[in-house]
Amino acid sequence: MIQQETKGFWPLIKLIPIKTNFRLMRFATPLAIISLVLCIGSIGVTIFPFKPPCAGLACGVDFTGGTVMEVSTAPKAIDTGRLDAIVSAQGVTDVTVQGIGDAVIGQTAATIRFKTPEGVNGAEKNTEIQNVLRQQLGQVAFTRTEVVGPSVSGELFQKGLLALALGIGMMMTYIWFRFGRSFGIGAALALLHDVVLTFGLFALTDMEFTLTAVAAILTIIGYSVNDTIVVLDRIRENLRKYKKMPMQELLDLSINETFSRTVMTGVTGLMALTGLAVFGGEALFGFSVAMIFGIVVGTFSSFFIAAPMLMWLGVARGDEEAEVQVLGPASRA
Repeated sequence: MIQQETKGFWPLIKLIPIKTNFRLMRFATPLAIISLVLCIGSIGVTIFPFKPPCAGLACGVDFTGGTVMEVSTAPKAIDTGRLDAIVSAQGVTDVTVQGIGDAVIGQTAATIRFKTPEGVNGAEKNTEIQNVLRQQLGQVAFTRTEVVGPSVSGELFQKGLLALALGIGMMMTYIWFRFGRSFGIGAALALLHDVVLTFGLFALTDMEFTLTAVAAILTIIGYSVNDTIVVLDRIRENLRKYKKMPMQELLDLSINETFSRTVMTGVTGLMALTGLAVFGGEALFGFSVAMIFGIVVGTFSSFFIAAPMLMWLGVARGDEEAEVQVLGPASRA
């Protein structure tokens, strides 16, 4: 009765296949070549030009030092062009102004970023700029003001990179010890693939690279490893069950058995993150976009990077039998 009501209430549920039979390993080699090219391109746009501290990344105040102000003129609309001109005339450098709002409601606030020249007192300059803005724009509210010095920003950048390196290293070590050489290499390459492409996304789109972006990449690392482990675990189980099955067929079987779980997990994450990107404001936009991208490439790398490496590197099929789970008395009734 419940099953019939469910089908009636969700008429499109029949469009979701219960069991898939994709032969994905046929496309593994060309897709791996495309991924390699994209990774090389991502490394290129990330490190070029060779300009400290962030090379091709559009680093935020967290890593470059400077001041961030959030200005509100609500309910009156804000003129970002005039705002840029006023702040630039105050003797500061690297001024960027970004409006906050949308096309329907209108932009009534903006984020201003700038650097104070060396030898100039940052607090005094910020107060001076705020006074000038009040004089020329009338009713103005400053909802946030953050100042990061050069020494602090350099330390934050170093610690951010160290956190990424430690996160990647610990994940790789865990996978290597749990699964062995071939599995470990495949999972490690899949992880590096996801991280490198995410860096390329930030460099290519000029999204601001901040500590929030570092948190996004660390989260992507965790998601990617979890996704990959699910696929590798099923492959390891099937290696015990089907000792004579050709490797390509076994990989296709394992991926199909985990396909629905992996894709649906990713889709639910994408739904939540899309809402966060649309309604979460500027502070969470970069994080949300990076996570959306990371889920997509993480799912891709689990299927087309980690799994095919077992086919290309080879994996020993042990003599142990498949593990048998003993169920409770209800299962034997």
